[in-house]
Amino acid sequence: MSLEAIAALREPARRTVYEFVVARAEPVSRNEVAEGVGIGRTLAAFHLDKLTDAGLLEATFAPRAGGPGAGRPAKLYRRSAAEHAVTLPPRDYRLLAGVLASAIERVGAEPAAYAAAHEQGAKLADGDAVGRLEALGYEPYEDAERTIRLRNCPFDALAHSHPGLVCGLNLALLEAVVGDGGRVVRLDPGPTGCCVAIQSKNNQR
Repeated sequence: MSLEAIAALREPARRTVYEFVVARAEPVSRNEVAEGVGIGRTLAAFHLDKLTDAGLLEATFAPRAGGPGAGRPAKLYRRSAAEHAVTLPPRDYRLLAGVLASAIERVGAEPAAYAAAHEQGAKLADGDAVGRLEALGYEPYEDAERTIRLRNCPFDALAHSHPGLVCGLNLALLEAVVGDGGRVVRLDPGPTGCCVAIQSKNNQR
């Protein structure tokens, strides 16, 4: 399925639609996509349904909150929770990562793992924390309280099977990537996205 899903993004307009949807913190409607991307509603609906069929997006329904059609359910789109990857020949690094994570937990080697993650983060740091986070796939954005949230967790599957270890590794990694610079990196898990948030020291309560 991953090959088909990735192939679905070859069409430029469809890829633009996908990028618009996944950049939003909340599910979006066909009208919002059409207006945001600058295409007709019918074409937006076509691309959204193609992306849903490919497993890249998922559709939900929610009641409209006012305006024309209020009360009738609106079809909304968001990024699918499914992961897609293509390796030729096939590789399964996640399997090995899971084995190593289990071994670390079994022998109590978390402190050494966190130190290694911090060292790796320091090597990745380049003075542009937000740019580096984008390059690493975290998809950072600033919320209304000027806290940097991370829409994507690059280690999501492993974080579900080994949450304590992986979230700790993630925190240690990002503390070094972000550096001091007047920011505090902390664990702040939510229902979606990465468990780490980056807050200005001036905004701390």
